[in-house]
Amino acid sequence: MAMPASGERGDADLGRYRSPLVSRYSSPEMAFNFSEVKKFSTWRRLWLYLARGEKMLGLPITDEQLREMESNLDNIDFKMAAEEEKRLRHDVMAHVHTFGHCCPKAAAIIHLGATSCYVGDNTDLIVLRDGFDILLPKLARVVGRLADFAEQHAALPTLGFTHYQPAQLTTVGKRCCLWIQDLCMDLRNLERARNELRFRGVKGTTGTQASFLQLFEGDYSKVEELDRLVTEMAGFKQTYMVTGQTYSRKVDVDSLAVLSSLGATVHKICTDIRLLANLKEIEEPFEKEQIGSSAMPYKRNPMRSERCCSLARHLTTLILDPLQTASVQWFERTLDDSANRRICLPEAFLTADVILSTLQNITEGLVVYPKVIERHICQELPFMATENIIMAMVKAGGNRQDCHERIRVLSQQAAAVVKQEGGDNDLICRIKNDPYFSPIHEQLQALLDPKSFVGCAPQQVINFLEREVRPMLVPYASQMEGKVELEL
Repeated sequence: MAMPASGERGDADLGRYRSPLVSRYSSPEMAFNFSEVKKFSTWRRLWLYLARGEKMLGLPITDEQLREMESNLDNIDFKMAAEEEKRLRHDVMAHVHTFGHCCPKAAAIIHLGATSCYVGDNTDLIVLRDGFDILLPKLARVVGRLADFAEQHAALPTLGFTHYQPAQLTTVGKRCCLWIQDLCMDLRNLERARNELRFRGVKGTTGTQASFLQLFEGDYSKVEELDRLVTEMAGFKQTYMVTGQTYSRKVDVDSLAVLSSLGATVHKICTDIRLLANLKEIEEPFEKEQIGSSAMPYKRNPMRSERCCSLARHLTTLILDPLQTASVQWFERTLDDSANRRICLPEAFLTADVILSTLQNITEGLVVYPKVIERHICQELPFMATENIIMAMVKAGGNRQDCHERIRVLSQQAAAVVKQEGGDNDLICRIKNDPYFSPIHEQLQALLDPKSFVGCAPQQVINFLEREVRPMLVPYASQMEGKVELEL
């Protein structure tokens, strides 16, 4: 099979592997955030910020040089950069030369006093910050959609499960609040990780700022001010006060830890939805012409939730990369972090991005089947109501022990019908036909009202949404609109 010529690129080229995270799943904004265009144009902006700061502090840099740099920030000759990198075996110097080629007047002062990590690490921090800024509104929208769903179904009784065995009743809204609570923890974690990001700043080759101290002839106050000026131009409030050649790779650990935790949350939510789909109680959206199975036309597979679980598994594992990288950074740095970080950092954000978009689509179209839920309740509720029936009989003058024994016998008979004969739970019919229980026959319907078995669940839903969830979403009020339509 003929292979494409070396150097050929493009979306139409199907002869090369492309990450499905970009070609199939992620949003354009997140894909751009980790693109080469964003990366290398940010390098050029950082070189401009550095030159501006150095000029402001007295170095012989002209306005003409700054204007030339500014007018060429996005004028990147990628072919020339690739050729330079092949020749120099150094990506940063390749782009210094490429930038200098279109800025001949400024070429002499580009990268003045800096090391490669000035552009590399600072760009990574900008990209991490911008990545969080893309994810946070998406996560807020998912929380908002689920909050509306929980409020709508706050009082709808449903069978609770522990160990995936029938347990006391809860409500559809209360169960949803369990999902929301985990997502709110993730929202706080992402906000914290984003807001605690600092800038590497202007630190030099081993973090000592020696080159800049030499540029400013020993004036440490100017070195400090340059660091502050560049940090401010890049949109950060603080720098890491001490660094080696790089910022501490524990920063990457913190960033990916919160994304991996988000992955665990989404996996749990979507697993619940998949189980509920099997019970036919709740389903994710299903398109009019969507095919659930090539062989079984009747199937409505929860493919969106399955996709979320599949990708979430990948996301939760990515934390291992920065953990191991941070643990083996010798002294001021080693370069064995570079190739690893090129993969795990983008993949974590791209994966989180598609998971949140898919989950938003799911939450905007969840379908509830109350009649199926009611039928499942009716199959289990008679057993759960036995204690209430005993108490009612005692109030009517019965003996607690006698009543317990009669219900025990009738319950075992009803259980045999369910398990051995595949029939419906007929315990209540047996109680109605037993003269012993005649004093409470008229109360049975009230004693079996599912709403009397859900405890404080409806009030918990309303209180939780009003006191905790809605206030968290206020900062994202202007970004809550818009629906997600999935193409795949």
